[in-house]
Amino acid sequence: MQNIRNIAIIAHVDHGKTTLVDKIIHASKIFGEHQQFDDLILDNNDLERERGITIVSKNVSVRYKDVKINIIDTPGHADFGGEVERVLKMADGVLLLVDAFEGAMPQTRFVLSKAIDLGLKPIVVVNKVDKENCRPDEVHEQVFDLMFNLGATEDQLDFVTLYGSSKQGWMSRDWKQKTEDITPLLDAIIEVIPPAPFIEGTPQMQVTSLDYSAFVGRIAIGRVHRGTLKEGANMSLMKADGSVKKVKIKELQVFEGLGKAKVAEVQAGEICAVTGIEGFDIGDTIADAENPEALSRISIDEPTMNMLFTINNSPFFGKEGKFVTSRHLRDRLYKETEKNLALRVQETDREDTFLVYGRGILHLSVLIETMRREGYELQVGQPQVLYKEDDNGNRLEPIEHLVVDVPEETAGKVIELVTMRKGELTIMEPKGDLQHLEFNIPSRGLIGLRNNVLTATAGEAIMNHRFQSYEPYKGGIPGRISGSLISMEAGAATAYTLDKMQDRGEFFIDPGEEVYGGQVIGEHTRPNDLTINLQKGKKLTNMRASGSDENVKIQPKRQFSLEDAMEYIQKDEYLEVTPKSIRMRKILLDENERLRYAKKAD
Repeated sequence: MQNIRNIAIIAHVDHGKTTLVDKIIHASKIFGEHQQFDDLILDNNDLERERGITIVSKNVSVRYKDVKINIIDTPGHADFGGEVERVLKMADGVLLLVDAFEGAMPQTRFVLSKAIDLGLKPIVVVNKVDKENCRPDEVHEQVFDLMFNLGATEDQLDFVTLYGSSKQGWMSRDWKQKTEDITPLLDAIIEVIPPAPFIEGTPQMQVTSLDYSAFVGRIAIGRVHRGTLKEGANMSLMKADGSVKKVKIKELQVFEGLGKAKVAEVQAGEICAVTGIEGFDIGDTIADAENPEALSRISIDEPTMNMLFTINNSPFFGKEGKFVTSRHLRDRLYKETEKNLALRVQETDREDTFLVYGRGILHLSVLIETMRREGYELQVGQPQVLYKEDDNGNRLEPIEHLVVDVPEETAGKVIELVTMRKGELTIMEPKGDLQHLEFNIPSRGLIGLRNNVLTATAGEAIMNHRFQSYEPYKGGIPGRISGSLISMEAGAATAYTLDKMQDRGEFFIDPGEEVYGGQVIGEHTRPNDLTINLQKGKKLTNMRASGSDENVKIQPKRQFSLEDAMEYIQKDEYLEVTPKSIRMRKILLDENERLRYAKKAD
């Protein structure tokens, strides 16, 4: 047996996973006294820091009492479930982190079910016991019930529970007794999580993650399942289609602290990075050169949503981005599928248009946001959910489990909004000073729902959802009830016209902002679309009369985040995304063309 523990940290979004990993890193004295680090060492890309969520799983290791602990920090959001499913294969146990007030949330259930299916040993950490209204004992019971319902074994149900605050940096077996540091957690990991076993035989390693270096190219990361990998050894790469390719290991590295250390060989049970292997994909097996044996491939849940991605062909094309052609777009999307397992790209009958399949709005929006930061210009269509058919030819649609925590006085409005979109209320109970609501709702009913709920509750609702199952089609759902205000011509919008048009709706642009014909510039107060001219200025004469020049008072424009805009657009609209701007536009920019198309459709 080796002195290695492989552990994955799983939790719902914002329950404190990455903060806890930070504290473990500090406790193990990886850094010298002189080194200074910001909070959230592992959330190292800009998007993760801005949104406060983990998007890509990370590997680090710490040493404690002569034991090496490999820690895998996983995303908490169900949209990034593809990441979680594959990295759990590298672990022997999981650290389940639960908020002492919120308890087990939808995504907790999602990632925990994957860990229990793989037979991993859990340690439960009830975090944030320093919060007001926290209820650690109730939450402990809730986690036990959840594990039981998910079919956990007796060994898994006999879990160790620790209480504490990862922000304050302490953990204890009793939440009423505050300790000095988080060493009780590290002791529990060594005591409870089984050591990584050494399995003898011919070498086998499954690629579960990948890294990239400008010097050595793509790097395969995974856990050695059997035998010993050696530097310079000839191996076989076993692909998804059954083909076997001869490869050679150039270099082997293991995770030490926040970095990697070069080694001559890696034994079974250790997580390592392999360089020098070309043409591999996630799920491939690196096996013996003479007697190659493949490990079973990683299965990933199906996507539930797709979006049309196309090149930017608006009048402002090429003004703000570096990568604007269909070749750029194609290469970037296919490059993403290499490491983003839950994402799929399908070509259409047009060279410059692709259908991209993902787990949800957040999953797709992170890809779009990453691309725009890299300098890409593109347009995307309205998100569409994916339907299936059962054996009798009936249409099935994805249903999500939606959880909303909301102040009691606005619970009625939320229930009304969700049931209008074919949601069914399953649970309603008090939770502290909030009302806890649970619904089953079609995935398409969620598109645009968050905005409406936040507006109705003055921003106080906490919403979470996860995919549940495919069920029979629930019928039509009312979409956005208001039409769009559309610009008639290109040019800068004048304050004079914006002021005069304020009774027609709410605007998405400021005075002086450049717009083009066919751009969606606001929301109409009525259900139909309205094309307006914003470039008209005030007629100037020599005559001046006191009182005729009233002050222009214009409401501030409505700001959209990328996800808000993706949920807002209609079927006949595109979202134009560039490194500096997010604009909405009609697919057909010319008003006469739109009218002709509408007549044909009727």
